[in-house]
Amino acid sequence: MKQKQVTVIGTGLIGGSLALALKKEYGDELYIKGYDHHHSQIRLASTLGVVDEGTTSVQESIAGADIIVICTPVQVLCELLEEIMTSPLLKEGAIITDVGSTKTEVVQRSEKYTSQTRGHFIGGHPMAGSHKSGVEAAHDRLFENAYYVLTPSEDSPQAKVDELRALLTATKAKLVQMSPQEHDEVVAAISHFPHVIASALVEHVQQYNTHNPWYFRLAAGGFKDITRIASSNPRMWRDITISNREPILRQMKDWQHYMDELINMLEQNDVADIESFYAHAKTVRDGLPERKRGAIPAFYDLYVDIPDHPGVIGEITTLLGEEDISITNLEILETREDIMGVLRLAFRHEKDLQAAKQVIQRARYAVYERD
Repeated sequence: MKQKQVTVIGTGLIGGSLALALKKEYGDELYIKGYDHHHSQIRLASTLGVVDEGTTSVQESIAGADIIVICTPVQVLCELLEEIMTSPLLKEGAIITDVGSTKTEVVQRSEKYTSQTRGHFIGGHPMAGSHKSGVEAAHDRLFENAYYVLTPSEDSPQAKVDELRALLTATKAKLVQMSPQEHDEVVAAISHFPHVIASALVEHVQQYNTHNPWYFRLAAGGFKDITRIASSNPRMWRDITISNREPILRQMKDWQHYMDELINMLEQNDVADIESFYAHAKTVRDGLPERKRGAIPAFYDLYVDIPDHPGVIGEITTLLGEEDISITNLEILETREDIMGVLRLAFRHEKDLQAAKQVIQRARYAVYERD
């Protein structure tokens, strides 16, 4: 059987993880080329066996490719589209797809080159991520059980859409299909606007903190949890916000409406409506699917009460290491003399969290998860 070539443009966390998932599933049936404009990055991807061949030339990477996956930030993606779709080296009938978190602008740009291209562009967005970045953090299970949205245009041949879906089953993701516009409206509400809120909340409290440092001194626990996404890459989120500008603006205006209603409730001291507001929010929040992976990467965090004496953290991490359970991050939330501290352990997957929970409980430590 003839070997199929897949080219991954951008060999970071997403591109590298996709390549590893494909290699694990298809083995020698696929030949994976990788492109990155950083010599060191593509060299590392080759050394780690993420790609079969690496290059810093876009044209060289796409030559002969059956499927091309552009795994770059949105702005870079838009800049690369013309070069890739109008290239004379593009194979007849090739599929070009991407992993960007906005779709309308990208699909519209691709349609400009329909008459000049031999290939077919099909938008894609795997809703998965990690606290880590770079090809060294890539993992073949990154997309497992996450939603992977495909946004073909009306002119996309169904046979090509089916071909791409078949290939992406290797990711073990839940493949769904919707229009680019519907995708952008949904992710504006559940991913993009929450990043705006988190960043605005940090800035809001920071202004108070300039006059009274107790704001940040006490800003632990819940405040750090709900603003964690504000630590994301600023340039990436600048590009996402601009690319999905109109849906985000609609979200902001709707949000202003809710804030006006709340202000009115408080000014009127409307106790019943205020309680109703919180009760309804609790009902909706409690009804959300548990442990489903969505547009914002889930936090698989485990909390351990630990006594404040030497060697405890080492003991816990050793126990997990002996069971081959990988920790992606750990943090000491509170350590005070003569009382319990709290150790937060972060895991890549739900099953790692559950395995760790059993191991630590057997060692008689108090363990709990946060809803």
